[in-house]
Amino acid sequence: MKANSLRDLYVEQLKDLYDAEHQLIKSLPKIAEASSSEELRRAFEEHLEKTRQHAQRIEQIFEGMGQSPKEQKCKGMEGLLKEGNETVKEDNIDKDVKDAGLIANAQRVEHYEIAGYGTVRTYANLLGEEEAASLLQQTLEEEKEADQTLTDIAEQINVEAAEGKAEEGAARRSRTATRRKPAA
Repeated sequence: MKANSLRDLYVEQLKDLYDAEHQLIKSLPKIAEASSSEELRRAFEEHLEKTRQHAQRIEQIFEGMGQSPKEQKCKGMEGLLKEGNETVKEDNIDKDVKDAGLIANAQRVEHYEIAGYGTVRTYANLLGEEEAASLLQQTLEEEKEADQTLTDIAEQINVEAAEGKAEEGAARRSRTATRRKPAA
């Protein structure tokens, strides 16, 4: 951390979020494509559009400060997306279980962003950056909405994933019981 003042920290955190948004812009199409649920795929595609707007808002904030949003690597988002890409690449699992995993990964990303945007919005307020605070609040609300959308979708997909495993387990128990029966 190179910050010596709250303003420096604010700028550093904005740059971090800017890179995080750009990493998401690159990853969301692959995540959407890996989804078997049409509803989940649409949610990821819609959030891609919002993510582009989030990056543009950060650019607008930097323009207002007379600065450029030079990207610095957001290692937190990089790690979250690396974990998520493992789920994207998984081919030998039930489609509902994979979708449930994609949602879990996406919600970790949303919570990371919610924390980041809440922090910089607070810094903007403290620094008297009212326009920036308003833009950041708008993004924060959209991140919370995305998280809620994922929760709503998960409530169905998680049930389907659990039922698939329950049916699988019942079939396995039935096969095992059939093999164990003594010959008459």
